[in-house]
Amino acid sequence: MRSTNASNHRIILSEAPPSLVPSSPTNGDTGRATAARVLKMEAEALIRLANTLDGAVGQALMALGAVTGRVVVTGMGKSGHIARKIAATLSSTGTPALFVHPGEASHGDLGMIARNDGVIALSNSGETSELSDIVAYTRRFRIPLIAVTRNARSTLAEQADVLLLLPTTPEACPLGLAPTTSTTMMLGLGDALAIALFERRGFSAADFYNLHPGGQLGRTLLKVSDVMHAGSEVPLAHVCDAMANVILVITAKRLGCVGIIDDTQQLVGVITDGDLRRHMNPDLLAVSAGRVMTSRPKTIRPNALVAEAIGQMNELSITSLFVTDGDRPLGVIHIHDCLRTGVA
Repeated sequence: MRSTNASNHRIILSEAPPSLVPSSPTNGDTGRATAARVLKMEAEALIRLANTLDGAVGQALMALGAVTGRVVVTGMGKSGHIARKIAATLSSTGTPALFVHPGEASHGDLGMIARNDGVIALSNSGETSELSDIVAYTRRFRIPLIAVTRNARSTLAEQADVLLLLPTTPEACPLGLAPTTSTTMMLGLGDALAIALFERRGFSAADFYNLHPGGQLGRTLLKVSDVMHAGSEVPLAHVCDAMANVILVITAKRLGCVGIIDDTQQLVGVITDGDLRRHMNPDLLAVSAGRVMTSRPKTIRPNALVAEAIGQMNELSITSLFVTDGDRPLGVIHIHDCLRTGVA
């Protein structure tokens, strides 16, 4: 039954419709059992795939590693969705890739596939009719074709330069029809190829950051040189300067410290606000910086991650680090700069 409050026009349900009634414990248990069964079937399929990998994987990696253009990944239906993800993973790990829809390929998008590209085609049956034009195109222009299928006798398998054969495993769908274990294996195999290529290329954290500048991942990979104060912002004073001049530098630069350099422009010490308080006396302004500084200060490399700088500052209970190349000061990184990046 429903009643309407005229003053605020809210609709109140006096009783929940049948579709909103919570499932009984028996139904809930059945649902959990089904979910667990599906996950176990897909996990078992992945293990079986791993155990049946052969030399074809090495051949596929050699073919993909030799591609000077891009890796084109294609598939129809659910395989197409997996192909999109594989292309994205390849691209984000240093292997330029794109997805081409096989249906659109027959209507002009074959032009997206260049002579120096390579193609990975996904099809559970290996007889997906929409792939025929892409397959023919790769054969005509001698573009490497890697097939991912469960049917070793299929047209796709027979035409491919390299066949990555998926083991025969039942789909998790009770009817054995909905792509589940098959697409899970395709996805896992795509990840395996991407990471193997990643390792072969010696892809570094810096390379990864260049492709992932946004979001938490990008912030995690920020380098000290990306956030440090440099150039005229770096507070520096000579070892022979009077402390009166040093205090003016600390005040002007507003970083709570000053680096002390010698005649060769090498960093030989640092003076912080804390050092000023510890040495406070009537003669402080007249003494030299060398008398007050802390020698052999802790420093950090410009290509170190911001996370490393935060860890070092926390460990030493300090708020700033000079960034050096050898002993030459390049900049200063302050804990507040790190906090603003969102890394901490």
